[in-house]
Amino acid sequence: MTAALHLLVIRRRYLGDIVLLGSFLRNLRLRWPDARLTVLTEPAYAAVLALNPDVSAALTLPRRAAELLAFLRQLRSARFTHVFDLDNSQKTALLTRFTGAPVRHGFHLENVRRHFSRLYTHTTFVSSIAYSAQPITETYLSMLTTARVPITTREIRLVPRPADLAAIAPLLGPQSKIELPSAATVQNRKSKIQKILLHPGSRSPYRVWPSENFATVCDRLQDELNVQIFLVGGPTERPLLAAIRAAAKSHLVLLDRPLPIGQFAALAAQFDLFLCHDSGPMHVAAAVGTPVVALVGAQNTTVWGPVGPHHTVLQAAQPCAAACVAPAECAPGDSYKNFCVRRLTATEVFDAVRAALAAQP
Repeated sequence: MTAALHLLVIRRRYLGDIVLLGSFLRNLRLRWPDARLTVLTEPAYAAVLALNPDVSAALTLPRRAAELLAFLRQLRSARFTHVFDLDNSQKTALLTRFTGAPVRHGFHLENVRRHFSRLYTHTTFVSSIAYSAQPITETYLSMLTTARVPITTREIRLVPRPADLAAIAPLLGPQSKIELPSAATVQNRKSKIQKILLHPGSRSPYRVWPSENFATVCDRLQDELNVQIFLVGGPTERPLLAAIRAAAKSHLVLLDRPLPIGQFAALAAQFDLFLCHDSGPMHVAAAVGTPVVALVGAQNTTVWGPVGPHHTVLQAAQPCAAACVAPAECAPGDSYKNFCVRRLTATEVFDAVRAALAAQP
């Protein structure tokens, strides 16, 4: 009798990275439908895994040193048969080896000498060119090729839970004509008035488009297309949301209640379009099937863009040295420390949103 398989996938952070594991996890599930599939991540990102039907359980890294021993015991006692370390760090390589799993996969990145590669039983070579010239999901999937797992799909999906769908219903209000999808199908039921969910925030202040520009676009969308626009953001983004509402002449519905990730996913699934920056919420919205229009600066959109055929990424031509909007503040070559997104015009964003809405059935 063959022993049951217990698979461990390691990816510690961040929200978008965890969402983008979707196609990797889907192919593992298709290859071994009866296996127990666990994902190891940091506590802040575990909740999104509950929305992935291919995941059996989430295992979280300890927050405090006092919890480490209990965590290591749990890791060892799980008796994993296969470990796939997508983090490729010394810490996760050591954890991979500590599991005692007989099959342990990791990456070998070109021009990166890492002695801990010997802790894996199998390594997948990734060239520098390939890493920067293909979606990160393709880099993930290359490990499955090494593991002889067939790549039969590149789908990434999150499925909102019934409790989350019920929880966000009051946010939409009785005046809204949006109908909640059934938990079984999780399909959008479009109303006559198209609705946009705007998430204008970002973890990096360098990546935020000016509030007055968002206000201009919102006004044009409502005046010319008769759409309804909802604003959403976390506690730290409230000043930005307030600035957009103050600058806008039209009415914008503010959803200022803190939303757990499950409720945010359920909310995003109700809209015709999600307008945002390059962010974790962008990947969540794409994974629940909502078309995305994303505004980005100097990020590598090939690697980190939204996955799927119905998304639009707006990016000013790169490199932008000749037209830099903040030469005294930008750090050339560092996508986390430049203001390239500010080069996008309100007209460009409006046109992209209009085209995305027009393309919908």
